[in-house]
Amino acid sequence: MVQVAPRTLAVAEAFGIGVGEPQEFVVYDDLELLIGEEDIVYITGDSGSGKSALLRAIENVLGTKATNISSVAIDEKKPLIETVGKSVSKGLELLSRVGLNDAVLFVREYDELSDGQKYRYRLAKLMESEARFWIADEFCSTLDRDTAKIVAFNTQKIARQERRGLIVATCNQDLFEDLGPTVYVVKHFGQEVEVHYFSSEPPAECSLVKEMKIVDGTMEDYKKLARFHYRSSYLVAPKKIFAMKRNDETVGVIVYARPPAICFGRKECFGRPLRVHEINATLLTITRVVVHPKYRTIGLGVKLVKETLPLAGSPYVEMVAVMSKYNPFAVKAGMRAVVEKTPDPKLLRLKDELKMLGFNQQLLSSAKYNAARLRELTRSQINNIKRGVIDSHHFFLLKSVLSDNDYSSKDLGEKEKWKICARKIQRVGIKRLAQLISIVARLTQVKIYLIWSKNAEASK
Repeated sequence: MVQVAPRTLAVAEAFGIGVGEPQEFVVYDDLELLIGEEDIVYITGDSGSGKSALLRAIENVLGTKATNISSVAIDEKKPLIETVGKSVSKGLELLSRVGLNDAVLFVREYDELSDGQKYRYRLAKLMESEARFWIADEFCSTLDRDTAKIVAFNTQKIARQERRGLIVATCNQDLFEDLGPTVYVVKHFGQEVEVHYFSSEPPAECSLVKEMKIVDGTMEDYKKLARFHYRSSYLVAPKKIFAMKRNDETVGVIVYARPPAICFGRKECFGRPLRVHEINATLLTITRVVVHPKYRTIGLGVKLVKETLPLAGSPYVEMVAVMSKYNPFAVKAGMRAVVEKTPDPKLLRLKDELKMLGFNQQLLSSAKYNAARLRELTRSQINNIKRGVIDSHHFFLLKSVLSDNDYSSKDLGEKEKWKICARKIQRVGIKRLAQLISIVARLTQVKIYLIWSKNAEASK
């Protein structure tokens, strides 16, 4: 027992810390806490009850093994994506996990963020720390409660994946289900403290997912979320729409459509080209899966695909997904990846040229980001980019630049169309060129052909 003077918090020295071994120390005369290096510790209680003092005591014992969210280094004059993660992909993952998953936010500076966004950025910085323990006071206190639950779920998930200890304190008592703590401390006023220990069983899903249900959807549901999809909001031949609802709010939507006559990967999947009547009789295509940005990173895309595939009413469902290597939600939902499509080499060369000019490859799909970068270039550099777009000779760029009349004209040959296209590209301003670069970014994304079979599902 450590003797302390009145009003002084005493903490015993830790003994024999090792991975998976608990530390033992004494607080408030006779409080014992056993905390292992991979524990999730949730300290809660009324404001003013002493949670922060207890958290500081624990941090003092841990010493250099711990990093506190309040002490992470902040570079206030650089875009967020330049200051988080050892790589761009890791930075995007961390920022997305804390709810900063918008391309506009990726390129903002710290000073431009709201208080809630600043806290989430600090949390992302905390999670890239090499420390054995991550410590956060006032955990998610500045966030709305839905966002707090999502961030709590993702934070504990990363802590468990990285095998780190997470110790948080907050007066909010609604995060138990999403944190899945192994040590739960309720601090009352005075010296009264409740301590509960649980097995290290991570939450299977964010608590908000239980409030979601999938129903037959409408075009109105799709229109509510269409602006959050990277592609055009225009839909071709929609056949079936399902919406994910939370009470009356539409939080997700999936669109099944009649398949195109030609699609890469289909021949490899079925072993031969399918006739038109076979395609129409046996196939549907998933053309859109959209989740509201607030509810991303908690598996709703997987839920939308998995639960609606059997309801679509087709023996086979195909999907062409981009970036599925990095976010394989369709595979997790039960679809099978068949073949990968390699991007056009000319477009890849153009993308490399943009990289040499300082363009962040992960943000090229944002026209706003591209416009900001273009304004920093010389006229000669901008003209070189235009020349690269022209030299790519990609039909989709041709289609996006030409008028409908010129593109569909039978009087114009391919060379004449490209001459018209080249003249138009040479005259475009920064805003339009930024949009063309974002098209290049989409065209150079890795695409995967995926298939789902009703028979294969039934045989499981």
